[in-house]
Amino acid sequence: MNRLLAALAISVAGLAGSGLHAQSLGIAPVESIVAIVEEDVILRSELDRAVANIRNQYAGSQQQLPPNDVLEKQVLDRLVLLRLQLARAVAAGVRISDGEVDQTVQNIAKQNNITEAQLRGQLQRDGLPFDEFRQTLRDELTAQRLRQNITQSRVNVSDTEIDILLASNSLKRGEVRTSHVLVAIPEGATQEQMETARKKIEGVQQLISRGEMDFKAAAIRYSDAPNALDGGDLGWRSFDEVPSLFANLLAGMDKGDVSQPIRGPSGYHLMQVTDKRERGTETVTEYHMRGIMVRTTEIITSEQALTKANKIHQRLVAGEDFAAVAKEASDDSMTRNQGGDMGWFPPMAWGTAVGNQLLALKDGELSAPFSSEVGYHIVERLGSRVQDVSLESERNRARETIAKRKSEEEFERFIRQLRDESFVETRLKS
Repeated sequence: MNRLLAALAISVAGLAGSGLHAQSLGIAPVESIVAIVEEDVILRSELDRAVANIRNQYAGSQQQLPPNDVLEKQVLDRLVLLRLQLARAVAAGVRISDGEVDQTVQNIAKQNNITEAQLRGQLQRDGLPFDEFRQTLRDELTAQRLRQNITQSRVNVSDTEIDILLASNSLKRGEVRTSHVLVAIPEGATQEQMETARKKIEGVQQLISRGEMDFKAAAIRYSDAPNALDGGDLGWRSFDEVPSLFANLLAGMDKGDVSQPIRGPSGYHLMQVTDKRERGTETVTEYHMRGIMVRTTEIITSEQALTKANKIHQRLVAGEDFAAVAKEASDDSMTRNQGGDMGWFPPMAWGTAVGNQLLALKDGELSAPFSSEVGYHIVERLGSRVQDVSLESERNRARETIAKRKSEEEFERFIRQLRDESFVETRLKS
């Protein structure tokens, strides 16, 4: 729980909640301002509280954190970026309802195996008023919604792109979990700035290779990437979700390997493979079934429908042909003309009522009448099979892979543009 709250606090401008002006906090105008972001400000107290939460998150391992001036800059950069996103979200009409916030609170409590009342108690013990916690969540959800809107409106995946990716067979290489260190280079960097960045990344690599610092600690201390305080962890990705600049390199690396410095559009990178895994064959059990439905309506009551279903069941048990009875008596227009044949399908494709009954039967077994939200059913399970769905899953995975890669590229472009177009003045002492 403390780790969760610390992560939330840093992501949304500290416990005071982002998007709040000094006036609304009731703070005297003389309090130090550490950044001006468009028409908003970030106060020293907000930065101090966010930094303190990061230090609490790393309690017992604070030696991994960079010097305080570097840590403050990293945290302030994240706070500035969030303020810019929230301002853009407001201008774009992004709104998060109270119901969405309530649902998120419930999900957090459930994920931590506690009740909402226990969550409130934990927040109180941690010194975080519940209203401020809700504001924190609202801001985080707003930033997420903005990202979704930006990427969904700008990212399209064509069938041709999917075909090309599948033809490359690169998805079959599995997935890789990576971390990285970024030494950033500004737009239009001078030769001197590029040389300084190159020497810094080489110095970081040497610290790691000599065993003086592990990769995670190096990322926390030296990386300019937004995920520096997460140890540079990029999570699990298929090789085609990794930028093409790094994909082939990572494919040839083993778990634990660290790359040579790599020059990219945003600066110099060090990459580490923290884990790899292969994809196996994907299968699903499908069932073949036929059914008869007696529908309930405003005219036909549930009792009348059940009486009719029982009579149909008696006819089937007596040996009448299922297909003939279905064509005569079933109210299901989708299957009636096929003698009630519902084809092959995964167990819950026709709803949970039908699916649960299907799973309780054996091949060749007839059910008793049972109810669903539309009426009463009688089903016969004809067979079952295990179906290889690897090709279908691979195509869906290819679509998701391309969309994710494009979304990340598009959002990074949006963030760079947002930062370039916005007025930001930081006042940290160097």
